[in-house]
Amino acid sequence: MRQINRQDRFRGVILGTAIGDAVGLPAEGISRRRSERLFKGRWHHRLIFGRGMVSDDTEHTVFVAQSLLAHPASPEQFAGRLSRCLRWWLLSLPAGVGWATLRALIRLCVGISPGKSGVWSAGNGPAMRAAPVGAFFAESPDLRDACLRAATRITHTDPRALTGAKAVADMVARSIREGGTQRPAWPEFLSLLRSAGEGDGEWLALTERLTAAWEKGLDVREFAAELGLDRGVTGYVYHTVPVALYAWYRHFGNFSETLCAVWDCGGDTDTTGAIAGALAGAVTGESGMPHDWVSGIRDWPRSLTVLRKIADALAAKGGQPDIRPVSYPVVGVLPRNLLFLVIVLLHGMRRLLPPY
Repeated sequence: MRQINRQDRFRGVILGTAIGDAVGLPAEGISRRRSERLFKGRWHHRLIFGRGMVSDDTEHTVFVAQSLLAHPASPEQFAGRLSRCLRWWLLSLPAGVGWATLRALIRLCVGISPGKSGVWSAGNGPAMRAAPVGAFFAESPDLRDACLRAATRITHTDPRALTGAKAVADMVARSIREGGTQRPAWPEFLSLLRSAGEGDGEWLALTERLTAAWEKGLDVREFAAELGLDRGVTGYVYHTVPVALYAWYRHFGNFSETLCAVWDCGGDTDTTGAIAGALAGAVTGESGMPHDWVSGIRDWPRSLTVLRKIADALAAKGGQPDIRPVSYPVVGVLPRNLLFLVIVLLHGMRRLLPPY
C-alpha cells in the first residue's frame, strides 16, 4: 500500500466522517429493503441536486476537534469547552437531535455541570465523535482514555457508550500510530476490541460473534443479519460499532467498499457511515477517497475548507503548541440550519411516496 503522510490521515479521519454522514443521511432510518428500492445504483450524494450536507455526526466531530485544539492537555477543560459547544449547538436549532443527547443538553443548559449532565443511554453519540480523540492522542493512551470518558459522560452515562467510543478511538489511534498500511492480524484486532470493553460480558460475546463471522467469511450485511439487524442497523452502540468495525476490517484499505458495505445495511446509515468513514479514512487518507464523494459536500459555514483546516491543525498541534481552534463565521449556522431543516422535511415527505 502507498505511503500516506500524517496530515493526509488526519484529513481522512475528519473528511471520512463527513462523507459517511453526508452520503448516508438521505437513507437514514429506513430499512435495507426500502433503501435498495429508493436509492438504486452506486452510492452518491443525494440530499439536494446531487450534493450533500452534513448532520450532527460531523458537527459533533468538529466540536471535539476544536476542543482538543483549545485544551489538549486538560480533560476537564476539554470537557468544559465541548459542553459549551454542545449547548450553543442545541440553541442553533439542529435537525435530528438524538433523544439521549437532547435530554443531556437540556440539563447542561439549565446549569448542570458537564460531569453530571449525561443520561443513562447506550446510544452511539459518543462513538460517532470519538475518532478525533483517537487520532490526536494516538501516542498517549492515558489522555485518550481520560478525554473519551469526559466527552462521553457529558451526554451518556451507560458504560456501553464509553466502550463503543473507546473501540473506535483505539482503532483510529492504531492506524495513526502504526502508519496503518497493513491490516492488523486478527488476534491484534480482537485484542484491541476486547480491551475496550474488558469485563463487559455482552461486549466480549460480540467479539466472539465477530470472530465467528470472519471465520465463516460473512460479508457485512450477513454479519448484521447475524446480529438481528436484517432490517437495518439501529442506534444502539453495540450494533453500530461492531458493524462499522467489521466493515473496516473486511475491506481494509478500500474506502469506497468499507462505506458502501455499511450503507447497504440500512438503518442508521449516517452514523454507521460516519464511524466507518473515520476508521477507513485514518488508513487511506483523503487521497484514497473518491473525489466526487469529497467534492460533493456543499456545506457552509463548516465547509470542506474549514474541515481540512481543522484536520491540519490537529495533525500539527503536537509540534506547534501555538495552534488554536479554527475560526469560521458562526453567524451563518442558524440560517444554514433552517435551510437544512427544510431539506430534511422534504426528504421525509418523499419517503411517504412509492416505491415501497
